[in-house]
Amino acid sequence: MVDENRIREMVRKVVLRTIGGTQPSAPVLKKQLISEKEIRELSPDSVLEIPSDALITPLARQIAMERRISLVRSDASSNLASNPDPAGSPSVRSSAQKKVIALGADHGGVGMKDGLIDIVRKLDYEVIDCGTNSKDSVDYPDFALAVAQLVSQGRAWRGIVVDGAGIGSCMAANKVPGVRAAMCYDQATAVNSREHNDANVLTLGAGLIGQNLANQIVTTWLGTAFGGGRHARRVNKIVDIEKRFSREQR
Repeated sequence: MVDENRIREMVRKVVLRTIGGTQPSAPVLKKQLISEKEIRELSPDSVLEIPSDALITPLARQIAMERRISLVRSDASSNLASNPDPAGSPSVRSSAQKKVIALGADHGGVGMKDGLIDIVRKLDYEVIDCGTNSKDSVDYPDFALAVAQLVSQGRAWRGIVVDGAGIGSCMAANKVPGVRAAMCYDQATAVNSREHNDANVLTLGAGLIGQNLANQIVTTWLGTAFGGGRHARRVNKIVDIEKRFSREQR
């Protein structure tokens, strides 16, 4: 679960630093590669500012999450005063309007989906349940399409689809223009798909992971902001590929 007090304190520190307040600033690490060594040297619940183009190893990310250490990129601090939401967390959202998450699943993922709905609502998002709502056999592409269309049309901020392995739903969702679906199986892939790829649909395999891990993945995925910078250039190239083939098919 997202620790609201920890996030608020992190935001307060960074905003005060940005506007010249007296609150002691977070430590600043100027290395371009952040490994587990640097993370282990920090105290739990601390904040570390890193360069905007720094690379973070998967193990470093995992340790940071376990120790509740917030990694704040230096290029993000200038945006915090107007948009105090460095982790994309609903707990510090300034708008009174809740963001909408679309969830769908086939018969193999319906149980996990129902559990995730509770988690997403506790994170203060609105939920659109796209089904299925029983264990009767259905076809996963139908539900992946339903979720992906809501995201593509802007009716949902992000989407989550659960089937047996998560692979087929990911393939189906990625056929919808404007959708960047990612299958994630741990917190590291959840962070990477958001920070590097700006994924807007998450797919999970109920036959591969348990409910507790799925809850952690979803919480992490929803709470991770897109890194921008060099990643934006690469995501734009993905979008350009989609546009090019869409034109050729007309």
